[in-house]
Amino acid sequence: MSAQLRAAGAMATAPLAARHATVRAVRHFHQLPTGGIQRAELAARSFRRSLQFPANAYHNAVIVRNASFARLLPKLALKFVRIPALFGGLAIGTVGWIQYQAIQVSNSAQEMYGNMKNAVTSTASSLWGGAKDIAEQTKRGWSNTKEQFEMPEWLDKIMRGEGEAGSGRHGSGGQGGPGGPEPPLQSRVGAAAVAGASAAAYGYDQSDEHDDRTPEEILKDDQMMYITKRMIEIRNLLQKVGQSSTVTLPSIVVIGSQSSGKSSVLEAIVGHEFLPKGSNMITRRPIELTLVNDPEARADYGEFPDLGLTRVTDFSLIQKTLTELNQSVPESLCVTDDPIRLTIHSPKIPDLSLIDLPGYIQVAGENQPRELKRKISELCDKYIRGPNIILAISAADTDLANSTALQASRRVDPRGERTIGVITKMDLVEPEKGAAILNDRQYPLRLGYVGVISKLPPQTGLFRREASNLLAGINRNEKSFFNSYPAQFGPESGVSTGTITLRKKLLQVLEQQMSSRLQETTDAIQRELEETTYQFKVQYNEQPMSAEAYLAASLDDFKHQFHEFTSSFGRAQLNSLLKDALDQKVLDQLAARYWNRPIEDLLVAPPEPDNIADLPKADPDSPYWHRQLDTATSALTRLGVGRLAATVAASAVQSNIDKLLDKSSFAKHPSARKVISEAASTVLADRSYATSDGIEISLKPYKFDPDIQPDEWAQGREHVVGVLEGELKQCQAAMKSLEASVGGKKKLKEVMSFVDKARKGEIIVEGDHPSGAGGFSAALLARGREAVFLRDRADIINLRILAAKSRQCRRPENKYYCPEVFLDAVASKLARNAVLFLQVEMLHDFYVRFPREVEAKLREHMSAAGGGGLERFAREDPKVRRHLDLIQRKELLELVLAKIEDLHRFGAGAGAGAGVGVGGIGKDAAAGEMAKRRGRRSILF
Repeated sequence: MSAQLRAAGAMATAPLAARHATVRAVRHFHQLPTGGIQRAELAARSFRRSLQFPANAYHNAVIVRNASFARLLPKLALKFVRIPALFGGLAIGTVGWIQYQAIQVSNSAQEMYGNMKNAVTSTASSLWGGAKDIAEQTKRGWSNTKEQFEMPEWLDKIMRGEGEAGSGRHGSGGQGGPGGPEPPLQSRVGAAAVAGASAAAYGYDQSDEHDDRTPEEILKDDQMMYITKRMIEIRNLLQKVGQSSTVTLPSIVVIGSQSSGKSSVLEAIVGHEFLPKGSNMITRRPIELTLVNDPEARADYGEFPDLGLTRVTDFSLIQKTLTELNQSVPESLCVTDDPIRLTIHSPKIPDLSLIDLPGYIQVAGENQPRELKRKISELCDKYIRGPNIILAISAADTDLANSTALQASRRVDPRGERTIGVITKMDLVEPEKGAAILNDRQYPLRLGYVGVISKLPPQTGLFRREASNLLAGINRNEKSFFNSYPAQFGPESGVSTGTITLRKKLLQVLEQQMSSRLQETTDAIQRELEETTYQFKVQYNEQPMSAEAYLAASLDDFKHQFHEFTSSFGRAQLNSLLKDALDQKVLDQLAARYWNRPIEDLLVAPPEPDNIADLPKADPDSPYWHRQLDTATSALTRLGVGRLAATVAASAVQSNIDKLLDKSSFAKHPSARKVISEAASTVLADRSYATSDGIEISLKPYKFDPDIQPDEWAQGREHVVGVLEGELKQCQAAMKSLEASVGGKKKLKEVMSFVDKARKGEIIVEGDHPSGAGGFSAALLARGREAVFLRDRADIINLRILAAKSRQCRRPENKYYCPEVFLDAVASKLARNAVLFLQVEMLHDFYVRFPREVEAKLREHMSAAGGGGLERFAREDPKVRRHLDLIQRKELLELVLAKIEDLHRFGAGAGAGAGVGVGGIGKDAAAGEMAKRRGRRSILF
């Protein structure tokens, strides 16, 4: 029902006294001494007082005045003949200004006054031309107002409520205004209840078009909508099954050239502007558009399931997202078959599955690849194959012989059995030519042609169009155009026109095509299910599997390995690791205090009065050797043993945890493995500082005068020989590496001989020359100096090994003669005491906290990854992924069969009641939902 008719109904149901007051207000309006804005304001104020509206209901007064103007138009025309033309023009301009103010309340007073002044001036100029011109101007203005004016949604709801209340007060015997008696309330509500869920989906409630379907047709359409909705759900499930082209249901594929109006048709079907716009090629990826008729949706919204975007109510944001997703395709490719999936929910759209493809082009642009035309054609051919339905878009101002969409459809559908022709821009050609196109016999299509005008004309005049209700404006515009030519487009012409007709045809064709393939699809699904069940039994012995179970099993296995590690890693292992680290510190002190230093030049070596080779024969009270040992011991005890011990222990534990992870199932899951490794680092770092401080406190008694017992000395003497032998082996290995780097042992000996002579003064070499000396390059001389250093180090170590084994080093009293033994014994003492604290403060705490920390971190990690985090984790293992895929495939196929069985039961019941079935395919399954839809739709009629 139009906004004007509802407004007229509201006026008709008003009390008789109020209507008389309205007429008096109109008469009084012409007697006001003022004009312009003051006159309009006084008229509106008088009108509000007559109906006893509250002050904040000013918009109601405007609409009622609009209805009164429509009914009293003949009387006003007579008045215009009797009064001066100027005052008649001012009256029309004033009424128009009041109506405009109700719609555009947000405009400034200056802008409104300017619009009114222009309208009044234009009208007055026309009226001065004669009474005949006045009548023609009035007729055209009223016609434009009806076509362009759209009542705001909030006002539309108020007027519907007032209309129903008014009819209830009058009842069947109440008399309306000039339009005649109002129908009884009961009959109106009954008509609204009969109108089913399909009315809103087809678009009847969004336009001025009357829903003239019979109750049987409405019931049939509602059942068809329910069947289509369930089939689209089945199709979406089959897309997840994949792997088999036979297990599928059709979609509607939209094709057309870039200038054919393809995007406008899709937006008209949806009722929103949401597709990318631009002069260049914008659509570069297929857009798989699923329309969901959702009676519970309070507002239309879209969802991008692949992006995780849900309930996007701002369609400009949807348009921006689609534009960015299309622009992400590189210019070198221009098009790709990677689809964009978009789902739109609304109570005002039918359940449809549409695929928008890039538009055909004739010639590639300057910055586009030459093969672009071929790529677009191949992409479209991939989608327009059977069983998909082809929506071939062609412009009316283009010869069908040149229609790229029809040419493409005839290649894959030569008989036109699954192609719907849509002719856009019908208002750009003569009506006779447009009707001839829709009746075309040269390119016949079994599903026929539908003519549409999917773009609204540019906005002109005083009244502005509401952009939020695109379909309503398109429907009104189409109705105004096609009704103007009844011979060409009327009911007797046999052609299909209008977006509402297109919506209905799409839903009917999609339902028919899906129904025709349903039995074939059922058989294919049954075969797929049998094969999947067999594979599940053979490969996995019907063993169930889930992501949760896999994670739990992986954790249990890792915890078992960790328990074995805790049993094998304790005090002895910590002591060995810490002692090895302290042995390296001992060797560093021996090299710094006792052993020779690296040779940095070829100058004569200075004499050494206190040589390590002379130590066995040195004076027992020599202050030099006493000072050397005391300095080395102090440096060892004060080097930060606590921090060293905590670092060594943490590194060892972390290394063992990483080894456990490498052997566990988490090795196949990099992200989860990282989480567990970081959990170990967190627990170890949490106790590291406190542990190192505690160790330093426990080692204070040994920092100044370590007391070495005879048994400790004996152990140190035995152990240090192995340490020195290990260092000797490293020197020998480094020497062999140098021999290989200079070209052999002989060459290295020649260089070493030259270095020895220079160090003894037999050859004088002044400074280091970049080009070398003695016939050797600078690099070769550097290798020679390093080799001499290693040789001297090996000689010293051999001497100290013999000294450690000698009788002189059997007793602790000779510690100054045997610094290696003494420092080793001190290091062993430090390690034993540090390990006692390490085991209690760090290791035991780690063993208790780590398993709990792993579970907490993994739970947090899975939650942060979203609802599919656990599923993605399990699928990182190829074996588990194959197992889960098989189980999911089996469950999806079983679910699809169950839904198809529901459709068969519904079809059997519905077919008996209304002649509707799914291929001869109860009603109980859909009764609740359909009743809910009809109950919700009743408020729209």
